[in-house]
Amino acid sequence: MDTIESLGYLKGLLDGLDFDENKKETKMFKAIIEVLENMNADLDDVYEELEYQTDTIEAIDEDLAELEEDYYGDDDDEWDDDFEEYEEFEIECPNCGEIISVDEDTVLEGGIECPNCGETLEFEIEYEDEEDDE
Repeated sequence: MDTIESLGYLKGLLDGLDFDENKKETKMFKAIIEVLENMNADLDDVYEELEYQTDTIEAIDEDLAELEEDYYGDDDDEWDDDFEEYEEFEIECPNCGEIISVDEDTVLEGGIECPNCGETLEFEIEYEDEEDDE
């Protein structure tokens, strides 16, 4: 039984009990049922608004999907190719043996302090010479 049916049942039950209309209890029960009816109407309004908002969000999502397809193309991963890969290196501290992960920028800076023992680790960068390969 949904809310509106339950409210109808309560109203019928109140009428069927044949309470005296002038008694305080009867007036109170009728007032409670009226409040419940108002709450049900308010909930109906909220559900309608929620449905409208859901429809609006779905329409925006579809429009955005079309724009993404027009801008990025059919391949969803295609735009990832525009970004350089992030390179990370693992280095073992010669003093304490701690494995430290560092990014490419840190390596290019030339050194880092070991977070475990405080030893200064220096990095030497060796570039492959293209002329040597020939």
